[in-house]
This record gives sequence, structure tokens and C-alpha cells, in this order.
Amino acid sequence: FQQQALFFHPKGLPQPNAPTYGEQMMEQVLPIIEASQGRTFLLFTSHKALRAAAEFLRERDVEFPLLVQGESARSQLLDQFRELGNAVLLGASSFWEGVDVRGDALSCVVIDKFPFASPGDPVLQARIQALSSAGRNAFMELQLPRAVIALRQGAGRLIRDVEDRGVFVICDSRLLKKQYGHTFLNSLPNMARTRDVSEVKAFFAKTV
Repeated sequence: FQQQALFFHPKGLPQPNAPTYGEQMMEQVLPIIEASQGRTFLLFTSHKALRAAAEFLRERDVEFPLLVQGESARSQLLDQFRELGNAVLLGASSFWEGVDVRGDALSCVVIDKFPFASPGDPVLQARIQALSSAGRNAFMELQLPRAVIALRQGAGRLIRDVEDRGVFVICDSRLLKKQYGHTFLNSLPNMARTRDVSEVKAFFAKTV
């Protein structure tokens, strides 16, 4: 990973629960998609955010093929992504793991928010309640470790082969604003890090 990948975290994004977060995030992601010449996975933690991002890209007449989860079967989307070679795939939870795209077809993975499990999940609620009743910290012991594992799985989509190169993007502003953000950051494979879009463009200029 160290020589093959670059990590990018955008500047100036609001908290992820802000009403304008999705649009502001996509405004920052769009130049990266263009620099990567498509070849991008956009991974979302909700289908609502995914659909809004797809609408954003279509309104701007993005020149790359858009493959959107929910509009075709998962296997069909992946086959198209590999065949097209310059597509942008927008996916939710099922694309965070078990997806293998080697070579130039995938050169950028963007994650919109930390992949915390939905608090509405009754199984998760029961486990949180059990830990809390025992006087333990459910967030630190259960929710955070699970999200960290999911994030690592998302990052793992990028470098699947010794010859793969690419950029990994986490948009969630809590990465540097919340103490637990460092837990996510420290869990990532060792790679160069930047917050400068020009460095991302320079990285892709060497690979495209």
C-alpha cells in the first residue's frame, strides 16, 4: 500500500449530519473523479445518500458511465464496471466487502461517512443495552470496532494486486474533529496522506 496508494481527506466539509453535507461532499469529490478518469467506487452508508449523489452527477452531465446500485443487479454492475474501464459505481453496504476489481478499472475509492451500523437494528440495540446495563461503553467496545472493520474492508477494495495503484478518500469530517477519528485513521494501511487536491491530480497524472 505504501507506494501504491494515496489517502485524501477533503478540507472544509461540515459535520456529516448537516443538511448540505451530501452536496458539499460531491462538489469536492467531482474533481477527483475527473482526475481519475472515472474508475471510481463511491461507497455510501445509506441508499438515500447514494441516490442523491447519483442525481448530483447526472445533473452535471458527468462524462463517465454511472453504475448505480438498485438500478441493476450487483453482479451485472460489477461486470459492467470491469468491462467499461472508466465507470463510476455508486454502491451501499453490499459493495463494501467481497468485491474484487483488479487492474486499471478501479483507481479510486471514496467513502462518504464512517460505516457505523444503523442504531435502528434491533440486534445491535439489544447488544448495546446489554453492555450499557453492565456498565460498559457500548460505543467503544462494539459500535466503533465494527465500523473500523467495515472501513478497512472498504479500503481493501482499492489495492487487490501488486500492480494496482489508487487513491482512497474518506470524506467524513469527524476523522479529524472527533477523538475517535484517529482510531479510524490509525487502522488504515500505511500510505501517503494529503488534503491537497493538486497532489491527488499529480498522483493520477502518473498513473493515467
